[in-house]
Amino acid sequence: MDRLLSAARPGERDWLAGQFQAWRPQLHALAYRMLGSLRDADDAVQETWLRLDRSDTSAITDLRTWLSTVAGRVCLDMLRSRKASRVHYTGTWLPEPVVSAEPGEGPEEQAVLADSVGLALLVVLGSLTPAERLAFVLHDVFDVPFDRIAPVVDRTPEATRKLASRARRRVRQAPVPDPDLAQQRRVVDAFLAAARHGDFEALLEVLDPGVIFRSDIGPARPRQPRLGAQLVARHILATAPRFAALAASVTVNGAAGALFGPPEDPIAVIAFTITSGRIAVIDLIADPGKLRARTGAGEQKPPPDVKTSAPLM
Repeated sequence: MDRLLSAARPGERDWLAGQFQAWRPQLHALAYRMLGSLRDADDAVQETWLRLDRSDTSAITDLRTWLSTVAGRVCLDMLRSRKASRVHYTGTWLPEPVVSAEPGEGPEEQAVLADSVGLALLVVLGSLTPAERLAFVLHDVFDVPFDRIAPVVDRTPEATRKLASRARRRVRQAPVPDPDLAQQRRVVDAFLAAARHGDFEALLEVLDPGVIFRSDIGPARPRQPRLGAQLVARHILATAPRFAALAASVTVNGAAGALFGPPEDPIAVIAFTITSGRIAVIDLIADPGKLRARTGAGEQKPPPDVKTSAPLM
């Protein structure tokens, strides 16, 4: 791209705003991968615009790389602040889910769901150090050169390359979902039917022997992951039959999932990672704050009754 015109005059600023809007879905997808939070991703994108609006744009030769790098820096600062605030957090922390009746309803959702950004992968990204995550996301997903990433993470280009390499090895350990969404739905339907009827053997048929069950109920109610088909099946049958009738089939981060309760006031969202025709990971999100963010009501939506239980806990 040619050098951008200075955005000092109103007409030129409008043009710059139009350019930013064109890249906004990609920036939102980048921020969501970095932060695992739709609300925080919105804030990061807005801060990126403010920094662009305050900058001397006459020196920018590649707007896409400039925006991606600045958004990455904003996300890095947010991750470091978040890490400090979670020193005493226990249990499982899961990302805010992207839920839709049909995949990719809008441009930002389409960008977020590109490359099947499942919750299991986001959990792996969340286990990386902030610098590793930034190096991997910017380089491997958004093609930003290492020499542009290095100043953001205060490393040399070669050290930044090593950060991305370490992150890449961790990401490769994440389960790879089956690509056929229709087949995924059949597996989830079989899981829900078995849960609804209390059929232990049918549950074992759809669960991978090494299945992982994670639940995020919120910081005040920590839960540790459960491992193994036998333990997970028994745990599900302890609570699932009375909730299964509330389940609706949805797409969660591009994969088959389930929403429990009315869409405007859900009890929980469950994401499934299905590999080789069996459920390898079950991620249950019942944190009221994350569900309020998903329904779009923000802080104005009253929290659900504290006595309400989430399914499959």
